[in-house]
Amino acid sequence: MRRVGLVTGAASGIGAGVAKALAADGVEVMITDVNEAQGRALAAEIRGGFVAGDLANREDCYAIVAETVRTFGQLDILVNNAGFQHIDPIPDFPEDTWDRLIAVMLTAPFLLMKYAWNSLIKSPQGRIVNVASLHGVVASPFKAAYITAKHGMIGLTRTAALEGGPHGLTVNAVCPAYVRTPLVENQIRDQSRTRGITEEEVIEKVMLEPAAIKKLLEPEDVAALVVFLCSKAAWGITGSVQLIDLGWTAK
Repeated sequence: MRRVGLVTGAASGIGAGVAKALAADGVEVMITDVNEAQGRALAAEIRGGFVAGDLANREDCYAIVAETVRTFGQLDILVNNAGFQHIDPIPDFPEDTWDRLIAVMLTAPFLLMKYAWNSLIKSPQGRIVNVASLHGVVASPFKAAYITAKHGMIGLTRTAALEGGPHGLTVNAVCPAYVRTPLVENQIRDQSRTRGITEEEVIEKVMLEPAAIKKLLEPEDVAALVVFLCSKAAWGITGSVQLIDLGWTAK
């Protein structure tokens, strides 16, 4: 059966891993990202499509979905992955950064789901996967907007699952711990420098101190779960929060 997927924030990191894995599973993939050069390069690599867009802009959200359907004639899978982090204590948190982060990481997934809904419920295998985070179920200091967005995404996932269920549309959230992405690798280098410890010690003693397994996830690890949730075998899984948390929440 022919399937078409749209993956946001797919020029690098988890999104790129998901786009590659879906393409390897036979899905025709449309990539969207603000990084046009990397996005187009990956689209060419996986023989997919690319559409540039800023998810903080509502018109772009609509245009991304419309272009996907226009190009491929259908839309069966939506993976909401795009995002970014900002670290600051609440009193110092820049208001414009809060607004943009919430727009990209919470409002945009809602809008993309809204605009894609009619196509997704027509599909015999409609799937939405929201890439949330371990921080969608636990909190850490200095990440107020990020954690608010990820908690909100889980609520949005559950609500959409209830509304999509009668149509056979499944909606799930994937919540990984720290994943080896360019953003995380930059954080590791910065903390190694400021704390005067090795990068391995940053991973084991700082980032993953609460986890049972002291090892970063790879984008491919998250992508494998996303591909499964988009498969026929996962037809009965919906409204779920799929933790890949290295045992973080087992205590």
